Amino acid sequence: MKHSPLTLTLAAGLLLAVGAARLSADDASAPVTISGSMVCGKCKLHITPTCQDVLQVEKDGKTVNYFLTENKVATDFHPNICQNDGEKVTVTGTVSEKDGKEMMEASKIEEAK
Repeated sequence: MKHSPLTLTLAAGLLLAVGAARLSADDASAPVTISGSMVCGKCKLHITPTCQDVLQVEKDGKTVNYFLTENKVATDFHPNICQNDGEKVTVTGTVSEKDGKEMMEASKIEEAK
């Protein structure tokens, strides 16, 4: 059975598009490391109904808030920043977006050096 060059080109393009979409989806869940100032979303920023770690980062002259999802790493670190001016930190974890907010699932939080 003969295949026309157009059919082969379209098939190759489709395979490339599917591969690129799969790669970008994998990159979105890859761990990243971000440095900034960790503050309490309730006590310092007054933008969350309950205490929550918020990593503030300067990007393009604007402050971006990364709301840390509640897990053991975030909960264990929270006493360091609650009811004070916060702390310079480096956070490693995965970033996602939920309801227009930048969310981060922290796997590691360290004081910035």
